[in-house]
Amino acid sequence: MTGFHPLDGAHFLRDVHRADDRLVRLVGNHSFALLEAEERGWREVLETEFPPLEDQFLMDALVWCDMTTTPGGQLTTAGERVAEIIRRYGAASVVGRFIVQASSEIFAAVARVESALAAQPR
Repeated sequence: MTGFHPLDGAHFLRDVHRADDRLVRLVGNHSFALLEAEERGWREVLETEFPPLEDQFLMDALVWCDMTTTPGGQLTTAGERVAEIIRRYGAASVVGRFIVQASSEIFAAVARVESALAAQPR
């Protein structure tokens, strides 16, 4: 266990549950995890073992799911979610530094998914 939940979760799914490679790579790279992995010194390991998927919309959809729900499962906005993460971990923490660094990419991914959802016929 590394203490870095995207990497630990991907290892768990792969090694314990023999999960599909696509699922394992999604978990390992959810919500711009490579940026946090860099902060923690795990980027090379994450990129080598679980390279990000090339399906950008699928990656964006996972960011949207992660960043528009609270830890308790309630709906929220990406802005509120990022603020909650900063409050919970502190701006100076590894997670706080990562989420601030990734926030523009998070907001862009959420906007792309919301735009695609809005364009769907109802």
